Amino acid sequence: MGISMWNISPWVLVPLVFLSWVIILAAVKRILFSVIRKLTEKTTNHWDDLLLDSLDFPLQLLVYASGVLAVQNLIPKGEGIDILKWLIEAFKAVSIMAVVLFVDKFVQGLIKEASKRVEVLKTSSGVVQGFVRVVVVGLGGLILLDTFGVSVTPIIASLGIGSLAVALALQPTLENFFSGIQLIVDKPIQVGQFIKLESGEEGVVDRIGWRSTWIVMANNNTVVLPNKMLVTTRVTNYCYPDSEIVVVVPVGVHYASDLERVEKISLEVARETLKAVDGGVKTFDPLLRYNELADSSINFNVIMRSRDVGTGFLVRHEFIKRLQKAYAKEGIIIPFPTRTIISGA
Repeated sequence: MGISMWNISPWVLVPLVFLSWVIILAAVKRILFSVIRKLTEKTTNHWDDLLLDSLDFPLQLLVYASGVLAVQNLIPKGEGIDILKWLIEAFKAVSIMAVVLFVDKFVQGLIKEASKRVEVLKTSSGVVQGFVRVVVVGLGGLILLDTFGVSVTPIIASLGIGSLAVALALQPTLENFFSGIQLIVDKPIQVGQFIKLESGEEGVVDRIGWRSTWIVMANNNTVVLPNKMLVTTRVTNYCYPDSEIVVVVPVGVHYASDLERVEKISLEVARETLKAVDGGVKTFDPLLRYNELADSSINFNVIMRSRDVGTGFLVRHEFIKRLQKAYAKEGIIIPFPTRTIISGA
């Protein structure tokens, strides 16, 4: 009735109402976002900032799309039926696109934040982001087609058959992929830890990828192992539950030695070594245990502790040097095997 009173054509009124609606909502959105952003700047976490950044553009799209709902009753019946129908369909499409864009940007942000803490994502975050984007956009496309009345059942069936064929072709790769996920979740090994494999290789874990794990050995060579092998084989982790290790040094002395004196001097040298060497556990009190009456010597072990495997080699190295010097000074003999050959007459 008001339209006929003011003699304003609906094709003039509709754009005016649409623009007014969009301008007002856009201004309200900007003000609200400005207030909320100031509040989020005072928080220590990044999730609220990520949520706002992800909502910014999709909400702007929804503001434009909602203008269609504001003007749909202003379009005269019988004149703009086809236009109204297309406008409603466009509103649905834009709304679905807005949701897809929000989910995509939010999930990408979550992966980016997680890659700062999860070591495997640092080297493969791009692959994960691409995979997640394909899934999100693909689901959004199927929902959009279903909204427009296109049957997605044949498409889903085709994707299922295709996925089965791909899974069979990539079975070894998928085994390593899921083994990599198991390594990430269970965390039997982590980057920077010193491990030893059942096959004998030992070294520092340099990288854990989706398909393989890289181990740098002491000779600076790198062993690349499929993740499946790490899951199914026995692995010794020298850094779990903590990185400190026991350093055991076997020693032998002459049968004529005073064992009480040998024990006293050996432990003194061990304590000095732990205090002097960087990496020795200074609070640990070394132990000595006699264990064998061998053919040419009385054998025992000197037990110390070091901060990690790497410093354990240095502790052992320095202890042997210091012990040999101390024994030489005190007249303690470290025997060595001798062989007597008697020739026939």
